[in-house]
Amino acid sequence: MEVVAVHIRELDPSASPLDYYGFELRRAREAAGLTQAALGSIVFCTGSLIGQIETTLKVPTREFSERVDAALGTDGTFSRLVGLVLRNQLPSWFQPYAEMEARAAYISTYQCQLIYGLLQTEEYARAVIGVEHTERLDELVAARQDRQHILQRKEPPVLWVVLDEAVLYREIGSREVMRNQLVYLLSLFGRPWLEIQVLPFSAGQHAAMMGSFNLLRFENDPDLHYCESYDQGHMTANPAVIKERSVGYARLQAAALSPRDSAALIARVMEERYGEQPGRDASAVA
Repeated sequence: MEVVAVHIRELDPSASPLDYYGFELRRAREAAGLTQAALGSIVFCTGSLIGQIETTLKVPTREFSERVDAALGTDGTFSRLVGLVLRNQLPSWFQPYAEMEARAAYISTYQCQLIYGLLQTEEYARAVIGVEHTERLDELVAARQDRQHILQRKEPPVLWVVLDEAVLYREIGSREVMRNQLVYLLSLFGRPWLEIQVLPFSAGQHAAMMGSFNLLRFENDPDLHYCESYDQGHMTANPAVIKERSVGYARLQAAALSPRDSAALIARVMEERYGEQPGRDASAVA
């Protein structure tokens, strides 16, 4: 018999989305007449993990939530709630942007340092976030990955991404992590709602020398411009800023390689820079 060594405590469901999730999970499980171990066996995890989520010691994933909904017959309650729970794990200054990103009908982004968050693999995201965050790394990675859920909708937002060529050469995590990330990018080409372009080094000076930025468009709300400083995000609907950055983005698109040529460049960099098998000694290559 499995022993669940989790201290049972009463939660205040109004304290946070995570507390509410744990409170409702315990309530639904008990209403179904299941122990933590019994529910765990149904959803393919340990009873200990069930207890940790019920007491907010662990943050649930979307996959876990979908399994719980199926096991308890809760009609998607936990699948809907988990997005709010995970979004709440993001830095407080980033949460307003994440909420707007989830509502956007059109997203345009220029990235000069990293792959855009919505297109990052889990391993790439873990390497990026882990530079400065180690204590809550799993939660922050899960939150970033859950942002990508908007791309799985029946009608996802239109997404246009311009990546500086330097992004392809900056080795994040390891050669294997980068190869897998570029493989994933290549798998996205051809989707009708997504375009990826690479701004080559040969473009020289360009319309985004100040750094990365995003433009969000909505069906019924004003457009938004978003950029980041070291410790906070800056979001504005100022028409003058929107006009200036929209023109700047059009110039970036014009200066960038075509999607077809961008895919060819990504494939070439992937093979030439990250093509060795993981663990192979590069010094042995003559």
